[in-house]
Amino acid sequence: MPSVVTIAPNGEGTLHSHPEEQWGVPWEGCAIRIQGNEEIAVAKFDCRRTPGCALDSIRVGPEGCQALEIFGSSCAAYRAAGRDFGTT
Repeated sequence: MPSVVTIAPNGEGTLHSHPEEQWGVPWEGCAIRIQGNEEIAVAKFDCRRTPGCALDSIRVGPEGCQALEIFGSSCAAYRAAGRDFGTT
């Protein structure tokens, strides 16, 4: 399931997990990807993978971030707009 995500400047997600495997590629901005106990810098056009059931979140800088997120199957959390990325 593809999903286009826009995260506001200085936005931060909530730590969560879902059974679906997830891939993401930002095309605007950059971010810190939190995956388990790791913080991973993700630059523009870096592709990253999150295994299903892994704890993950994201933190973006003052420029915000736009990314293509792809889930291995339909992810219930993303069926409603504006879910899972917390507030800025």
